[in-house]
Amino acid sequence: MEILLVPINDNIVQSMKVKVTAVAPPGAPHMKDNTCNDVVSEVIYEIEFSGTRGIQSVSVRFKVSNISENLGSSLQQHFTLHFWTRTLSHTLPRSGNPGYITGAPLLIANSGAMQHMSILRSEGDGSCSQFLRHTVQFGRNMRTGCKLSLSQILEESNCSYIQQKLYKAFQGMNRAEDLAITGSAHSTQAEEWTTILIQNCSVQAVNCTSCCMVPVTLEIQILWTKVGLLSNPQAQILGARYFYQCHPLKLLSTSRVPLTTVVTFTDMTEWPEPPRGQPQMHWKLPFDIFFPFKVALNLERSYRGDLAGYFLLILIMSSILCF
Repeated sequence: MEILLVPINDNIVQSMKVKVTAVAPPGAPHMKDNTCNDVVSEVIYEIEFSGTRGIQSVSVRFKVSNISENLGSSLQQHFTLHFWTRTLSHTLPRSGNPGYITGAPLLIANSGAMQHMSILRSEGDGSCSQFLRHTVQFGRNMRTGCKLSLSQILEESNCSYIQQKLYKAFQGMNRAEDLAITGSAHSTQAEEWTTILIQNCSVQAVNCTSCCMVPVTLEIQILWTKVGLLSNPQAQILGARYFYQCHPLKLLSTSRVPLTTVVTFTDMTEWPEPPRGQPQMHWKLPFDIFFPFKVALNLERSYRGDLAGYFLLILIMSSILCF
């Protein structure tokens, strides 16, 4: 099946068509023990479009159910259309200026295209949502869980293929390569981004010939710090790591795999040493600060001594003359 890039009334050429890609199409319905297996219960279309270039890609996913042939059994089918577009870097709102604001979305980039970091989100029945995801907010630890159905790809797929499917489920539409250091990072400034470290699983399981080591838990570890003035510190990212924890999966006995995502923020701020107490006054005067006063005092004492001597001399002379 094919659709048109844009609605036109002229002659249609092949370059104007977009092929609809089926993601893990189910097998043909079949009867087993009075039950019709693999009956399509939901069809989900995912359509990527651009405002200037029209529809870019279309994929379709199927959900299947088993229906009993008992009298009164019924099936309600659901059809969903999900339209999405790649967010342009200049229209993505800031998450701080310059430092991150607590609760603001984390900014990631893939080949220069900026977007918000997101993790798996569960549907009402506990299954992993195909399109809806939780946005990771700065400074807020998160933990989510859901179950991913593998019944459609187990029978005809090898271990490596199943691994890639689970990695893609964890990562979402676009794989995160770089993380913005600050909330106002620009996609063209390489120094404002840090590369995300990714640690994957090995392919083969130990002591199990029919097993496959698949990722079941993703830990997103983010280190951050506060920089700048104590009166107005700014939060910035130091580094981030995607750490996958794996578990052996038996290819022939598992149809749904529980997946868990954990996000942790670790504050690495090194605060300056606080003062040990209130500052004390230590008076320190110049060595000869009282010199002018000493000179004046000595002069006054000398003047008084001379005056007393003169007065004594006058008294003696007066007594001699009188007698």
